[in-house]
Amino acid sequence: MTEPAITAEDIRDAAQLIEGQVLRTPCTPSKVLSRLVGAEIWLKFENFQFTASFKERGAVNKLTRLSEAERRAGVAAMSAGNHAQAVAHHASRLGIRSVIVMPRNTPFTKVRNTRELGGEVILHGDTLADSYEFLLRELIGQQGMTLVHPYDDRHVMAGQGTVALEMLQEVPQLDTLVVPIGGGGLFSGCAVAAHALRPDLRVVGVESAGYCSAYAAIQGEPALARGGPTIAEGIAVKGIGALTLPLIRAHAHELLRVEEAAIERAVGLLANVEKVVAEGAGAAGLAALLADPAKFAGRRVGLVVSGGNIDPRLLASVLLRQLVHESRLVSLSIEIEDSPGFLARVAGCVGQSGGNIVQVHHERLSAGRHAKSATLEMLVETQDESHSNQIIADLQAAGYVVRRVYGGYGEFE
Repeated sequence: MTEPAITAEDIRDAAQLIEGQVLRTPCTPSKVLSRLVGAEIWLKFENFQFTASFKERGAVNKLTRLSEAERRAGVAAMSAGNHAQAVAHHASRLGIRSVIVMPRNTPFTKVRNTRELGGEVILHGDTLADSYEFLLRELIGQQGMTLVHPYDDRHVMAGQGTVALEMLQEVPQLDTLVVPIGGGGLFSGCAVAAHALRPDLRVVGVESAGYCSAYAAIQGEPALARGGPTIAEGIAVKGIGALTLPLIRAHAHELLRVEEAAIERAVGLLANVEKVVAEGAGAAGLAALLADPAKFAGRRVGLVVSGGNIDPRLLASVLLRQLVHESRLVSLSIEIEDSPGFLARVAGCVGQSGGNIVQVHHERLSAGRHAKSATLEMLVETQDESHSNQIIADLQAAGYVVRRVYGGYGEFE
């Protein structure tokens, strides 16, 4: 029988080694989310780390264990996000040269952040696989640098496992852990730590439906991963780790796949309810509960909010889309006479109904419309679905023909 890549002792050693070098993040209950899903929800805020991700734990555990010769030679990593920043920051802090290879299409902000944290960035290839090949050939093979793999490394995995160790030390009554899975480093480390303390504890992994590499590998169906765009870039990994897969297979009670709509909703709820910024991967655990609350009803659930590095423009889009989904931002198309005063009358009617007009556009040129008529396209902020319906009813009672347009800002572009 093959020995597991890491043991509970490895994780306890990691916890001692990284203490004081990374933040012991809070694990707090959420009354609102608990009420929403019908379970007792506790949130582990790894997005509070300096680089806003759990990745610091594994990076520190790996970097601190390097020999003097390895320190002199420097370290190399491939990443387009959180791992890059974690390695760059802590290598710089420890006086170790770090080179991070990133795909050429990596967003500028991630490249800039990695460089500002002390990493030397090389842009190479179109995918992480291309970056990895270059790293192995040029940096490891030619320059003798040490690889700091984002997940398939026993020291990295053990470091990530300290997340669950802290959770169960602080909240020992938890009976379920829900952990996002990308390459599997966080999940495998957390699962080993959790089951060493509580063998009966239920450990659930969550993947993006488009990148369910662990589920596909366990089912023996590699074609299950669809790929494509996702807001959960941190877990959009096409291949699970060779070291992590056996541990996932041994410890996962269930692997869940979540769709983009649930991830978006979870990001929005964490921002609106908990007032914290979570990236898509960091919100994946909550997304799983929102998608199937009956599966977790009555349980004491710990969720790992694994990171908060989301592009501000993407976050703004997600929050606006959430307002549309909740009918707190509605698009109305109103037929009016193209004469002075009609806009004021419509605006007055909306205002009397308690709506807040965000945007207005007159459409006069569409084919088939009478030359003396126009369509008023209006974006209105409301309290909720019932309030939106009341505004529409009040406009109709005032004699206007009103059509509700679903899709928010897209109708005005």
